[in-house]
Amino acid sequence: MSEDTSARRRVARGPGSSGGFMSGDEHETDMRYDDEGKDVYSKPRHGTGRVTSGRIHQPYSPPPTSITEFIQQNLEHLPPAVYTLLSCWTRFHRIGLANTVVWDEAHFGKFGSHYLKREFYFDVHPPLGKMLVGLAGLMAGYNGGFEFKSGEVYPDYVPYVAMRVMMATFGVALVPLGWYTAVELGMSSWACHLVALMVLCDVAWLCISRFILLDSMLLFFTFTTVFCLSKFHNQQYQSFSFDWWTWLSLTGISIGCVTSVKWVGLFVTAVVGLYTIEDLWDKFGDLRMSTRNQIRHWAARVLCLIILPILVYMASFKLHFIILNHSGPGDAQMSSLFQAHLVGNDFHKNPLEIAIGSKVTLKNMGWGGGLLHSHIQTYPVGSSQQQVTCYHYKDDNNHWAILPTWGEPEYNPNDPLKYLVDGNVIRLQHVPTTRNLHSHPVAAPITKLNNEVSCYGNSTVGDLHDHWVVEVVDDIKQGSREDVERIHSLTTRLRFRHHALGCYLSAANAVLPQWGFKQVEVSCVKENDPNNVHTYWNVESHWNDRLPPGDVKFYRSPFLRDFWHLNVAMMTSNNALVPDPDKEDILASNPTDWPLMRLGLRMCGWGDHQPKYYLLGTPVIWWGGAASMIASVVLFGIYLFRQQRKYTDMDANGWGHFLYVGKIAFYGWFLHYAPFFIMGRVTYVHHYLPTLYFSVLMFAHILDHCVFSARWKDSTKRIAFGVVTFLIVANFWWFRGMAWGIEGPINDHWGLLWRGLTRL
Repeated sequence: MSEDTSARRRVARGPGSSGGFMSGDEHETDMRYDDEGKDVYSKPRHGTGRVTSGRIHQPYSPPPTSITEFIQQNLEHLPPAVYTLLSCWTRFHRIGLANTVVWDEAHFGKFGSHYLKREFYFDVHPPLGKMLVGLAGLMAGYNGGFEFKSGEVYPDYVPYVAMRVMMATFGVALVPLGWYTAVELGMSSWACHLVALMVLCDVAWLCISRFILLDSMLLFFTFTTVFCLSKFHNQQYQSFSFDWWTWLSLTGISIGCVTSVKWVGLFVTAVVGLYTIEDLWDKFGDLRMSTRNQIRHWAARVLCLIILPILVYMASFKLHFIILNHSGPGDAQMSSLFQAHLVGNDFHKNPLEIAIGSKVTLKNMGWGGGLLHSHIQTYPVGSSQQQVTCYHYKDDNNHWAILPTWGEPEYNPNDPLKYLVDGNVIRLQHVPTTRNLHSHPVAAPITKLNNEVSCYGNSTVGDLHDHWVVEVVDDIKQGSREDVERIHSLTTRLRFRHHALGCYLSAANAVLPQWGFKQVEVSCVKENDPNNVHTYWNVESHWNDRLPPGDVKFYRSPFLRDFWHLNVAMMTSNNALVPDPDKEDILASNPTDWPLMRLGLRMCGWGDHQPKYYLLGTPVIWWGGAASMIASVVLFGIYLFRQQRKYTDMDANGWGHFLYVGKIAFYGWFLHYAPFFIMGRVTYVHHYLPTLYFSVLMFAHILDHCVFSARWKDSTKRIAFGVVTFLIVANFWWFRGMAWGIEGPINDHWGLLWRGLTRL
């Protein structure tokens, strides 16, 4: 009996025919098999049609000869223009209602102030977004004099409304970017409208865009990366053309920008990476492509998608260093040589040569290392002696005196100077408490295989475990160890070997619990590894009235070393942002809470007489996006089963488009969402906002595939579109107060107290 095919919608030649990202390649055409009377394994012949998985290429229109013709040619830009105007209204409406510092404005507004005052600071995020905050302040006429304390009322001289408007402009641009990305992905007009509406009406995106924060810029560059990638994909029919190079280069620049705002940008970079891998793999399998063109394609990707983003990323740090050339609160995170060049820093005035009797601070030279530090608190475990840590900020508790050992005569400032050289045995006395740097065969509190380092005794009480042997590693100016005659401040790299135990003073970025104030553990490592940079130290600050000051011309720090040092310090500090088991963070949430909107985030105080902002999304968008991810997997599985049974549901173009958009959306969603399950750091609902974009694309894609591009009546499509649009707009209007500001007692807004959200 013949098989009934009346219910089949489209014709498919199987997922292998055009299922890859690169099904729009100029070499990829419709394949037809012809055995020519031979066997079924005959090679395929190529037809004349070109399979496309993105926007179908159309020839450019001729230049308009009249205004009417110009308008007709550009009518397609009218809807995104209208949506952009609506986006301006939603983003700017009542943007100055809260005249206080809201949420993380306390951080990023302050960082913008540092750029205006040109003071060096430290933060866990790359500098591009914060430089743009500083630029917004400069353009608004702000002088950088406000401290941005959380909840504090803005004084009249701080143009906070203008600064918020400039940050919100990035949020405005999300809407047209969403529209044009949907167009380039080949979605129908219905789906393009839905993407623009969802970006316009999501309350979380709206709320996060209206304050002096980095998230609007992070979202903007995430959107531009996907847009540029989709534009590049649609140029694959003309490889190495001007447009092809333009959009490939812009994709790389956008990658560099998004990673220069926050490292979360690496997730969308991974999406581009997966696309590129499959693209090049498809080309590698194209036997008609010459080896020369294969190499050109590889070289183009390496140049534009690896080298160019790295250069953009590095350029943001170079500009960061150029602007912040004055001493500031983040100096201690950088190397001593870097700090010596900051205006207002007096390291270059340090006496050059170290002598017995000098007062010093010791900087650990491991990446992200801090200053050797002690305080009166004792270890709750181990010896119960005074704690020794590494601390990343300047403090009197970082001061140490270099003194003779207990068996030598007491230091006398009237005796001849004795310069510190390789092999000297010394005692390091903590100046504020007079206790001595000490180690003994007691396990360190975190790195149990190492010996504990503590402070013990006083100016008159001590033992042989207070003695340390100075070992020179090298000197940046003098050269190798053999060429170092005297130890210099800033430039000489040292190791301190315990005289009795033979272990080495080390700070390997292990973080102490709350009883150690989350500072870095200092221990004595038993292995003698000359290449272990965490055992390297240098003298940073140096005071000795008997020695002449140094010369700033003697010190120079290379950019690449400073760039790498700062990035490792950022990574180390970011990894230290772990949940504290000793206290509850009412703002934190788990990744499992986000798609289902189980928990939001209070962005400010909750008094009855102040506007209140709550970061949570529009339910139909978040839930619909989450459901579409499940639906896409189910739908993909159904199609595979049906194809295995030789059902033909769609043609090669339809299958290629279904997979192409589905991969972009699913890979983007997964790569942005899954990493938070394995991160040890504390998480908040705003971490989900870049992920949300890909669920929005998937939501529109599934509706487009199943409804708007399917064989339904036009009236059915209009009804479906109207229902979804109504739900989106109605949800937005109901919850708009969470972004525009909730005024009065929260209990008066009964419509927002849904699902038992007690934190609202």
